[in-house]
Amino acid sequence: MNFSLTTELPWWLVLFCLIAGAGISAILYFKDKNSEYSPITQKVLALVRGFAVSLIAFLLLSPMIKTITRRLEKPVVIMALDNSESIITTKDSAYYRGEFIKQWSKLADKLSAKYELQTYSYSDKLQPGIAGDFRGKQTDMGQLFDEIATRYTNRNVAALIVAGDGLVNRGADPLFASENASYPMVTVALGDTNQHKDLLISRVVYNQIAYLGNDFPLEITLSAYQCEGQSVTLTVTDEKSAKLFSQPVSVTSAEFTRTVQVKIQASEAGTRRYRISVSGIKGEVSQTNNVHDVFVDVLDGRQKILILSAAPHPDIAALRQAIETNPNYQAVQLTTADDPGDLHQYDLVVLHQLPSMANAAVSLLEKVRNASVPVLYIVGKQSNLAAFNQLKTGLSIIATSTAANEAYASVNDNFPLFSLPEEVRNMVANMPPLSVPFGQFQQATASEVLMNQRIGSVVTQMPLVLFNQGIDTKTGIIAGEGVWRWRIAGFMKTGNHKAFDELISKIIQYLAVKEDKSRFRIIDKKSYLENEQVSFNAELYNESYELDNTPEVKLVVTDSVNKSYPFVFSRTSNAYTLNTGSFTPGRYNYEASVVYDNKPMQKKGSFIVMPINVETLNTVANHSLMYNLAARHDGVMVYPADLAKIEEFLANRDDIKTVAYSQKRFTELVNLWWVLALIVVLLAAEWFIRKRAGGY
Repeated sequence: MNFSLTTELPWWLVLFCLIAGAGISAILYFKDKNSEYSPITQKVLALVRGFAVSLIAFLLLSPMIKTITRRLEKPVVIMALDNSESIITTKDSAYYRGEFIKQWSKLADKLSAKYELQTYSYSDKLQPGIAGDFRGKQTDMGQLFDEIATRYTNRNVAALIVAGDGLVNRGADPLFASENASYPMVTVALGDTNQHKDLLISRVVYNQIAYLGNDFPLEITLSAYQCEGQSVTLTVTDEKSAKLFSQPVSVTSAEFTRTVQVKIQASEAGTRRYRISVSGIKGEVSQTNNVHDVFVDVLDGRQKILILSAAPHPDIAALRQAIETNPNYQAVQLTTADDPGDLHQYDLVVLHQLPSMANAAVSLLEKVRNASVPVLYIVGKQSNLAAFNQLKTGLSIIATSTAANEAYASVNDNFPLFSLPEEVRNMVANMPPLSVPFGQFQQATASEVLMNQRIGSVVTQMPLVLFNQGIDTKTGIIAGEGVWRWRIAGFMKTGNHKAFDELISKIIQYLAVKEDKSRFRIIDKKSYLENEQVSFNAELYNESYELDNTPEVKLVVTDSVNKSYPFVFSRTSNAYTLNTGSFTPGRYNYEASVVYDNKPMQKKGSFIVMPINVETLNTVANHSLMYNLAARHDGVMVYPADLAKIEEFLANRDDIKTVAYSQKRFTELVNLWWVLALIVVLLAAEWFIRKRAGGY
């Protein structure tokens, strides 16, 4: 490190600084021949004052200290090892776990003596060091080049040494990701390029969600190599090991592939595990890929719709048929003579012409109101309008005649609650009229009208279909009977009931959807991959539905053998968050709890962790990728037995050298604290000497 003093102004100005210091000292201490100080004291005071003044004057020249620092940087050599499962799926797995890791570590020790060595292990994630456990579930080589580009830009990178089998199943193409790399690459080709005897489940396509009682498909692709002439059995079992499907498969070629379509019935609700397996063949290179587990979330998600009527009517059949075209809905048809049971089990109640003239159904309507279940009213000729108006549904009908009016439907273009497809709008515009009560229609201000009545060619402001959002429940009203005519007319025009069914489905979906009004909520995913972090978010509301994260929220995760994992949420600005880390594949239940205003609150749920089997699907190494990486970047490809050649390759390259860096730094003298301290010390010393000598 070298130091020097410099200034932007000419150095001869320093002479004037010295003259200024000497002049002021002379005037102050030598103008009076009869000085009150002794000659020695007088000279010391003049010297101190002159040096201080000269130093202050010198600072006016903006002097700077120039520092030159020289640093030697050894060449940086980066070693990266493929730590994915595919490395040990071959018969040489014991060699890679043992001897190869020893040789790789030995090479790292030798190179660290000559170069600045950095080691990495890559798979689904990049981590520093030599892991060597080969547990990675996926291989992403592109992240290695991104890390080098980010961390080692403008560094003296001498070479990258990559050991892997060339099998990449995640991230960017390594050839593309390394396109801008300016350093040479040495690749070590691991694995075996020969195709050995292997039988595997290469692909399974399925839906992660199924509904209870429905069949869901599995599309299973079976692959076999060097197994011609063999007969194997493909089996699907549930988590209780009950056999759900079994089929013999004959392998007819050296490279064999067959796709089998399987349908499984979702017989139990919850997250179910299904195991797909194929019987093994003697001499297989690996049997870990003969089994594939899938997890399906079986939902008892069918919403139950209760249709209640005073008497049979063709509208009821039309509604029921439209509702049941959606597999998520289950329609239950009853009359007032039947006992509907607990109404909480239903997601929507359809009341057809109830209350009626013959049956006011007072107790039934009271049960519906107490259950806080959404209701769709269909008004007709048999409706008791006086009793209907007392229900405060959002629509009041004052009958002025016992006769009915024929009203066509006109869709309200400004309806905000949901949208209707164009084919439904076209159907409504051309449908027969409904029979509506003749009278005055008064709707609540908060009601939303889907369709208005059209009498002849005049579109009135009287609603035909409208909705009202109450404090606890939603209400829908179809102010006329005869929707069965719409279903028949739609079929006559189009040959299907699609438009009518879509209209009814939209109405049912809006009314039956459940809104989460709970004050304690957990937001989570239903499924994770085994290399993903399982995370949760939580929200807690006070009685005014304002977010509050004052109390502590706990969560307990339980696995399939009832082992518990307790956690505590962290607070965010106004809510909660939690990262529980990763879990092994399987089904897990959780329970979150909090005590708020001395009231305990709980939320229960479940999630599944799905296995990743991509590393075992291909056992043939891709050495061409490793060769192309080396060839494109002025390097060489070697095999594990030739690791010693890497040292020789690096030693023979003329471009791998230690680099010297020089760094200049300028520091203004006036910014140095010790300069100010020196001036203060000089002036303080002068003052002290003068006082000591009896001066003023």
